[in-house]
Amino acid sequence: MTDVVDADELLRRIQRGRERAADEERAWRERAQSLTATDPDGAREAADRARAYEAVQLVLAEIVNPGAAPPTMDGVRQVT
Repeated sequence: MTDVVDADELLRRIQRGRERAADEERAWRERAQSLTATDPDGAREAADRARAYEAVQLVLAEIVNPGAAPPTMDGVRQVT
């Protein structure tokens, strides 16, 4: 793959990646909540996957806006 992209296209790709990671995080968090009562192991795995997508979002946010306050989910930063 030898495509050359300009800065604007790179920024668009990073933003799409952030949006996708946010969607995936949200889906895995919902799954974790729905599995909590019936499948604790599955809920833990889903929560781990959600945290992985959260980490992706944080890294991409730092690339786009270095040194800024980290993005929050629903206005509250979750520390785990």
